[in-house]
Amino acid sequence: MTRRVAVIAGAGPAGLTAAFELLARTDIHPIVLEATHATGGIAQTFVYKGNRIDIGGHRFFSKSERVMSWWFKRLPPQGKPAADTAEEGHDIDFVAESIVERLVRDGDRVRVDASTRHAPDPEREDDVMLHRPRLSRIFYRRHFFPYPIGITLTVARRLGLWNTALIGVSYLKAQLLPRKDETYLDAFFVNRFGRRLYETFFRDYTEKVWGVKCHEIRADWGAQRVKGLSLKRAVVHAVKDLLSSDFAKAQQARETSLITRFFYPKFGPGQMWETVAREVTGAGADLRYGWKVVGVECEGARVARVVAEELATGRRETIACDYFFSTMPVRELAAQMTPPVPSMVREVADGLQYRDFLTVGLLLRSLHVKVKGEAPAARVQDNWIYVQDGGVQVGRIQIFNNWSPYMVADRANTVWVGLEYFVAESDRLWSMPDADLVALGAREVEAIGFARAADVLDGCVLRMPKAYPAYFGTFDRMGEIRRWVNGIPNLFLVGRNGMHRYNNQDHSMLTAMLAVDNIVAGQTDDTNLWDVNLDDEYHEEKRG
Repeated sequence: MTRRVAVIAGAGPAGLTAAFELLARTDIHPIVLEATHATGGIAQTFVYKGNRIDIGGHRFFSKSERVMSWWFKRLPPQGKPAADTAEEGHDIDFVAESIVERLVRDGDRVRVDASTRHAPDPEREDDVMLHRPRLSRIFYRRHFFPYPIGITLTVARRLGLWNTALIGVSYLKAQLLPRKDETYLDAFFVNRFGRRLYETFFRDYTEKVWGVKCHEIRADWGAQRVKGLSLKRAVVHAVKDLLSSDFAKAQQARETSLITRFFYPKFGPGQMWETVAREVTGAGADLRYGWKVVGVECEGARVARVVAEELATGRRETIACDYFFSTMPVRELAAQMTPPVPSMVREVADGLQYRDFLTVGLLLRSLHVKVKGEAPAARVQDNWIYVQDGGVQVGRIQIFNNWSPYMVADRANTVWVGLEYFVAESDRLWSMPDADLVALGAREVEAIGFARAADVLDGCVLRMPKAYPAYFGTFDRMGEIRRWVNGIPNLFLVGRNGMHRYNNQDHSMLTAMLAVDNIVAGQTDDTNLWDVNLDDEYHEEKRG
């Protein structure tokens, strides 16, 4: 009997989740084609001289119990303190035991082997998920402000009492006279925060991220990034945290933007996907690095074959398949289809736009954070910091020491940071030599009063094309893409770029899980995949 085959384009969270689920639950043989030589896509961990970079920052937190359980069965939560637990005074919920699952190949069959183990000690074991405190703040005019922003007495003092009063008036006006049309991002933010707070903390940063004006960006992006968040709700959460430690720990009661703790692999997010990659290859999956999908051939209303190219040699191979999972950009997929896609579908796909991403890693002797009225600080507790100053190009700063002490080769004597720049491949920054980008980063951290250029010991640059699918261009016509894909029952668009949606890691995984659910159930309608990140659990407002 000929075994069914699924070709999966991309070894990121969606692609590797699909491969794992197919092996664990079906007799389908996965062939994963990854154009790069990295595992995890944007959720990879890049290593430079023993120092690890998390591209964009990946908190392992989800409101989906299915995803949380899946993560913990690959990398179980810690049962003992980490290297920095005592010195930083972290409040950690240790566990005693964990259920770990592994794929086991038994002849031609694959089974899931579950076992109960003592929870791992991160100082002695590597396969472990750390429980970490979350702190993200805005650095603006030499002051720290909470992120998400809320108006407290401290914030009011830093903004100035008169400015705070005007923010309050602006917010009340927005509540009394909200904009009826929330199609675009400026109206979305103004309705939730008032115009004055929007112009202070949201407009300039958002336009730095996307390179276009807020009135050109569809509000769908804002609905996904600040789900359920408003000025009123942020203040309520802050007050409840002060009054109740139990509330602070009740992660499931929070909007994603408001969580105070999260889980994180010992060696960064890539560790999760490197673990999954080993599992699926050990169970028989064919995982090919350096191979790119260059053609998708249909017969009738089904994908029949995928053409793959080995980039190092130019060698091509045609792979017959029963299913095709695509995490590749929609624009590339549409261009590779045979026979050609309908002209209107191609028009939408060609008009989709992306934002590219640069990370400049800087190894520092220490920080030198200048906050007005305080002595310069050599360390801060933030996971990442949003840079609001318009005079610099850097958008965010990650402090990898605070994500995991094991991300830094010499954490006792150095601080390892990542400066994040939101760019386009056509921008001057993208093609700038690495040494010049490291020098730019050193100048910018000094300009904003965050570190001294003289304290930079080393640096590196990491480029990630098409990191963020944009909510402008032809995004408002994505329904045409969805209808076309739904007419090809063995084609599944999953993941962030596959669906051209700003999905978090857990959302990308859920789309892959649901696609396998549909295969198992014999369901051809893929509407449930597109409902991920739009349902009640994640939607900006909960009903009932």
